[in-house]
Amino acid sequence: MSRFGISDTPISGLKIVERTPRSDERGFLSRLFCAEELQAAGWNKPIAQINQTLTRRPGAVRGLHFQFPPYGEMKLVSCIRGEVWDVALDLRRGSPTFLQWFGARLSPDNGHALLIPEGFAHGFQALTADCELLYFHSCAYHAGSESGVNPEDPRAAIRWPEAITEMSARDRGHPMLSPDFAGVPI
Repeated sequence: MSRFGISDTPISGLKIVERTPRSDERGFLSRLFCAEELQAAGWNKPIAQINQTLTRRPGAVRGLHFQFPPYGEMKLVSCIRGEVWDVALDLRRGSPTFLQWFGARLSPDNGHALLIPEGFAHGFQALTADCELLYFHSCAYHAGSESGVNPEDPRAAIRWPEAITEMSARDRGHPMLSPDFAGVPI
């Protein structure tokens, strides 16, 4: 029996994964990852790294991060405490949805996760205090291949649901997309 519902978004390859927890009087069990079930959604690599973040204050933004090939990565992003506005920006060279973004609310209450293919930048805004996220990565972090897009980039035009109250110096320092940016090869 499947424990995931997988839905398409308007951007090809980007999926919403909805977990179906099994509950009883003791609490619940929720499957966060199943290679067999997620293969149908495009996850076709082993998990290389799992990261956890804690974002303390509402309005804070993390991102938009990605890695260049050959260290491009798929991500499965789940919010396990609080609520976030999770965003994926299509940077795939030649994609019909190049520079389009999709955002979704993730929380333990709605059980949604975002399955993000290679070639996307990812970020989120905390909507509540003390938001915790788990990230499953198909490729380990590689410092020489990391990059980012400034979350306030006018070319990306992401509509954050709240005013941005906090951002790291690193994320604020990510460049704006230049007019000649042609995308990330995949």
